[in-house]
Amino acid sequence: MSDWHKSSYSGGTNECVEVREHSTGADVRDTQNRRSGHLTFSGPEWHAFVDTLHSASE
Repeated sequence: MSDWHKSSYSGGTNECVEVREHSTGADVRDTQNRRSGHLTFSGPEWHAFVDTLHSASE
C-alpha cells in the first residue's frame, strides 16, 4: 500500500485532504482529524470521482 499524500489542490495550510491509493481503490482522510479514520473508495468509485474533478476544472 502506498503512503498518504496531500491533495495537489491543498494550499500550504493543514486544512487539506490526504489520499492513499492502493490496488483496490483509495483511502481519503482529513489531515486535521486523522484519528477519526478514513473513507475507502473502490477503484471505479475513485476513478469516477477524479474524472469528475478534472471535468469540473476545465
